Amino acid sequence: MKAIIPAAGLGTRFLPATKCSAKELLPVLDKPVIQYVVEEALEPEGVDGVVIVNSHAKPEMERYFSVDEGFEAMLHDSGKDALADAVHTASTLPVSFVYQDEPLGLGHAVHCAAEEVGDEPFFILLGDYFVPDRQMCVNMARVSKEHGNASVIAVAPVPADQVSRYGIIAGECVGSLPGCEATGEEEGAVWKISGLVEKPAPEEAPSHLFIVGRYLLSPAIMDLLATQGAGAGGEIQLTDAMERLLETEEMYALVVDPNEGCDTGTPAAWAATNARMALADDRFRSAFLEELGDAIKGLLD
Repeated sequence: MKAIIPAAGLGTRFLPATKCSAKELLPVLDKPVIQYVVEEALEPEGVDGVVIVNSHAKPEMERYFSVDEGFEAMLHDSGKDALADAVHTASTLPVSFVYQDEPLGLGHAVHCAAEEVGDEPFFILLGDYFVPDRQMCVNMARVSKEHGNASVIAVAPVPADQVSRYGIIAGECVGSLPGCEATGEEEGAVWKISGLVEKPAPEEAPSHLFIVGRYLLSPAIMDLLATQGAGAGGEIQLTDAMERLLETEEMYALVVDPNEGCDTGTPAAWAATNARMALADDRFRSAFLEELGDAIKGLLD
């Protein structure tokens, strides 16, 4: 079973920093964003490889996941064995690459990995968002198994006055994660999806649950993407193909905490995620607080 990470975008929100470096390689503490996402993708039982949909304009991404024996040897010779081991671990993660060289939409990017996925279900993880405890996809797999291996997407509640900014699901709550008594739009609730509505007006929204960016989809979606026409923005939209999938297969949604994941899609969000991860990591917490305190003192002086 494979997981797909679409990562062919050029990261224009981070220019000029991304002129010569992929935005997915921007660091969160001591690892690039893409490594957090890859490690999360490999957490569910049965996932044995990650397919990154890359652009030929970003060869540095492939270099990052390739073994550099000379560099590792240099680190060992310098007595930096722990760093050498960390570099080797990243280099040997089960990652492969396919390429999308035209920005034709998320649906097109996913379909670029069709041959690697084959006829098995697969995960999709958007590359500018990661979940530190890596349990979101694990829980989605549990929901899928309990419902005949159906497709499952992660959704989260959004205030009523913001539903017009997102894709919103229609359906009904049919249960919850084992050991959880969630109902309605609470974390842990499970919905059976009857429709997907793109950016509805608040008074027309069928729920307040938006798609978070984690999907576990039936292989049938690949056949639908192969014939999917352009949708919003003139691009091939994954959501459009998912609506067609609903005509023949059941689909479920797991309600998650919107704060469970870390957003790195904008410079401000990326900076906040670094702060959040520094505060949660014993290796960096004290030094970070000291540096932050000095910075705040300098601003106030």
